[in-house]
Amino acid sequence: MNKTLTTIFALAVASVTALSHAQEAKGDVEAGKQKIAMCIGCHGIPGYQSSFPEVHRVPMISGQSGKYIASALTAYKKGERKHPTMRGIADSLSDQDIADLSAYYDQHGKTGNELPAKPSREPSVQVAELLKKGACVSCHGDNFAKPIDPAYPKIAGQHADYLFVALKSYKVEKNANVGRSNGVMAGVAKQFTNNELKALATYIGSVDGDMKVVPQSRFK
Repeated sequence: MNKTLTTIFALAVASVTALSHAQEAKGDVEAGKQKIAMCIGCHGIPGYQSSFPEVHRVPMISGQSGKYIASALTAYKKGERKHPTMRGIADSLSDQDIADLSAYYDQHGKTGNELPAKPSREPSVQVAELLKKGACVSCHGDNFAKPIDPAYPKIAGQHADYLFVALKSYKVEKNANVGRSNGVMAGVAKQFTNNELKALATYIGSVDGDMKVVPQSRFK
């Protein structure tokens, strides 16, 4: 199973890379800085929680890969990710807006400190087996913070409750408001029970990452 998943991952990387090169717009950090008003109301407030589809902290995006942010926003815009609020925001953005916002958050809050190749906290035996079964490092890379393609997210240190909600969303089918269409992640997530997904999310959220929430005020 792991060998099959690895092959699927390799093909998916090739497809995503080709698509990103074909559709990539050059982002401008300074332009992105002028477009963040709709983002900071959730992502610029430490501890801010969403209540849909269940209560969880919104993801940290400062320091996230710009190409992943662009990919995620495009997926919301196309309806491949189903979330009413994010769909509404993404629909209002042009391709250039997405590129500028992605460029801004890619560098926002970065300190330049290198993370170790190996997570500082070792997983339990149970979680280690789950990580091996899901072949998580095949896409998310060393320390879950160095994806093999920048169109894949950094997940090390991301809020565990958000990771749990995100992982479960790949298992959802035929729901107009919840779910994510991604064949690779759906194949991974559906191997696990929700309790196992929660264990994975809890561990990955506990390791060192370079994403953060940088407090921002819309009145600056």
